[in-house]
Amino acid sequence: MPPETPQAVAGLTRPVITRRQLILEVVVVMWVSLGAAAVRALLNFIERVTAPTPLSEQTTTIITQVASNPWLDLAYQLAGIVLPLGAVLLVAYLLHASGESLTSIGLDVSQPSRDLARGLLLAAVVGGAGLAFYLLSVQVGLNVQVATTNLDGNWYDIPILMLRAAEAGLLEEIVVLGYFVRRLRQIGLSGPTAIGISALLRGTYHLYQGLGGFIGNIAMGVLFGWLFLRWQRVMPMVIAHFLIDAVAFVGYSLLADQLTWLPG
Repeated sequence: MPPETPQAVAGLTRPVITRRQLILEVVVVMWVSLGAAAVRALLNFIERVTAPTPLSEQTTTIITQVASNPWLDLAYQLAGIVLPLGAVLLVAYLLHASGESLTSIGLDVSQPSRDLARGLLLAAVVGGAGLAFYLLSVQVGLNVQVATTNLDGNWYDIPILMLRAAEAGLLEEIVVLGYFVRRLRQIGLSGPTAIGISALLRGTYHLYQGLGGFIGNIAMGVLFGWLFLRWQRVMPMVIAHFLIDAVAFVGYSLLADQLTWLPG
């Protein structure tokens, strides 16, 4: 498959973007978004594996209450959802500047039924396999125990959890899957190489969960990357990611006391 190139917008003159500029663009986007998260997760992983407590006896919480005042905590939670999405706006701007758009990576509503069906199927397969692999990883000592949330029964908890799931789906699949893989292809990397780098990045910013989270998310990244190049659409993966996280976040919040077999 030959490298892709940004397309010019009809009737407008745009400067030619060189390979060097594309590389710099990708580095900057990752620096201010999930590349930075990967560095923090790696440092957190090093701290955890060098601690005296075994990895499988440690716990990490993904969504935590920040302030005791409910309205201030709500403001913190909303800020934590909205601010990271600046990376999505940056990607949208950079794609537009090169004569493309989010439609170029398949983020649109042109195929609602097909995207939804694919997203539901992916969520069922990846979510089920992911849960099984998480339980195995904790059992053999490769993963920390993950408590998805410790929000304290406020009226806004469920909406916040749903919004966090939507934010994760949009941020990760638009930036790390759609944008990153497309730009790596435009730089001149092969499809498998672009998928591998994207999947490795995805796994690295999940290292705070342990080696199980790292390996499992690499596998998810490879599958999603292969499907993205095949379908040229990121929407099914956005839907799948949202559904997986929504079930995990809301399900844990509502049923954690009953799911005694679930670590964390």
